[in-house]
Amino acid sequence: AASKLEISMPAVVEVEIGDTARIECNFYIPENASYTYIDWFYVDRSNRQVRLYHVTASGVLEDDTDYKKRLSLGEDKALSLSSVTVQDARTFVCQVGAGSYGVGENSTELRVYKVPNTPEIEPNSGGISVRSSEVPEIAKCLSRNSFPPPNITWHKNGEQLHPQENEVTMQSTLTRESSGLYTVSSTLYAPVTRQDRHSRYHCTVHYWLRGQRRALGSRAVKVNIFYPTEHLKLQVVSPSALVKEGDNVTLVCEADGNPPPVFSFFKKNLNEWQDLSSLPEADSGVLNLHDVNKSSSGTYRCQSLDLDDLTQREEDVNLVVNYIEGVRVKMEPSSPLREGDSVTLSCDAHSPVALIYQWSDGKGTKVADGNRLFLSNLTVETSKTFSCRVMAPSVPGLEQSKQVSMAVEGKPRIVAISSPLYVRPDEVVNLTCKAIAFPRPTVQWSINGTAHEYMDNQHITSNLTVRVSQELLQAGAVCRVSNRLGISEKHIQLLDQKSTAESQGVIIVAIIVAILVVAVLGAVIYFLHKKGKIPCGRAGKQDITKPEARKDKIVVEVKSDKLSEEAGLLQGANGEKRPAADQ
Repeated sequence: AASKLEISMPAVVEVEIGDTARIECNFYIPENASYTYIDWFYVDRSNRQVRLYHVTASGVLEDDTDYKKRLSLGEDKALSLSSVTVQDARTFVCQVGAGSYGVGENSTELRVYKVPNTPEIEPNSGGISVRSSEVPEIAKCLSRNSFPPPNITWHKNGEQLHPQENEVTMQSTLTRESSGLYTVSSTLYAPVTRQDRHSRYHCTVHYWLRGQRRALGSRAVKVNIFYPTEHLKLQVVSPSALVKEGDNVTLVCEADGNPPPVFSFFKKNLNEWQDLSSLPEADSGVLNLHDVNKSSSGTYRCQSLDLDDLTQREEDVNLVVNYIEGVRVKMEPSSPLREGDSVTLSCDAHSPVALIYQWSDGKGTKVADGNRLFLSNLTVETSKTFSCRVMAPSVPGLEQSKQVSMAVEGKPRIVAISSPLYVRPDEVVNLTCKAIAFPRPTVQWSINGTAHEYMDNQHITSNLTVRVSQELLQAGAVCRVSNRLGISEKHIQLLDQKSTAESQGVIIVAIIVAILVVAVLGAVIYFLHKKGKIPCGRAGKQDITKPEARKDKIVVEVKSDKLSEEAGLLQGANGEKRPAADQ
């Protein structure tokens, strides 16, 4: 056991600004004797001890100091200081008096700290040229509200940068704010190269906390680096791999310099270069060619100009526009065609790529493949137009068509008339006559009336409006169609609808009367049979199907399919039933 008074205190207590600091004072008095007093002091800037508390067995006396409102004393006589500030960073002393065992004291250094704010970084906003004659400014870093003062380091692509003479420099500034906290700033200067266009920079603020080194990093930033063009690329952008006439084509010129250079476009015509720079967007590296054709093919040049050092670069590209031209259709023989003739159509075209041919009629229906079409036994109805479709299989969408007109001459043929036509006297009716012929024929009627003609392809239709007269009913009408190749005519018969109806009525009445006579006669015979007036036995059987030949007699033959009725009719006088074969 210790034989003297001992006082134990932590050498250092660290607390963040604004928090509460607690400083303990542990002491040992031999033989468990009691203390006489306990005094708490702080050491001011003059290294003088200023008392804060005087504690005795009779009570606690708090001295009148600047700490009075923020101090408190625990039951274990530990000192607590609330709302710690920067000015509280000083030494606190605990003194214990123990009567005959003397007086002892010890001290604790109170350290305050404030974790700095996350550093803010701002890259050079104007951009940096790789040709800069001076070491350029890369970025600035700022960290606020820290205590004690921190320091800043710089990093490029994750690796720390160190000062190098005439190369990398870092200028730092430390400012003490009115609050007692520190603001530190740092500016990084370093040379750049073309490869630094992808580099990322950040800064880190370092500070001490509870004996350990801590760090806070900023966001990583990129710097706009200016460098000249080293490579130029010119390419053709089109809807498909192979360009065809009618396409919209874009020539895109790309340079790897920053900022992009000024572009110019040219097209080679014979031995001269035609300047295309006046076209829209050409100076930005885009040349738009709309609805290209054969003449659009050729060599195009893109030229770049770096405004920084006025260096020029150029690149060429060949544009090939696939086309089809000179499509023509030949007809043999070319002389006028008559019905029954034959004709050969041939199609030809020019293109730098292989072609195929397809034929279709006037309705768009495909009729044949190949560049020749043979037609035989022509008629007036044969299509008047045929189309030759020329296609390039290797260039999707590249095609052209050419039509040929073909007229087949033929004499008229009447294909439809409105005959016979049932009419009433004095009625207004339409007579129709339809014919086919080429050249266009003339339609004439044998009677007067109002005529209207309609043409549909090679068909002509004539409608004649007339009033029905007795003469028209008797003679009818004649439609006569003619052209220089021949004549065709047909007669239209008109029938009186009233007379026809009366005739039909007489026939119907006669038929009905005949049916009724047959029905009555059948009923009479059946009735007589039932009364036994007509014997049907074998001995007295009469052949009613062959009566005596008399001109004024009506002969009727009655038949039935029902066996039961036959049996009843064939029953003999003795009541026996006869087999059907005995009839």
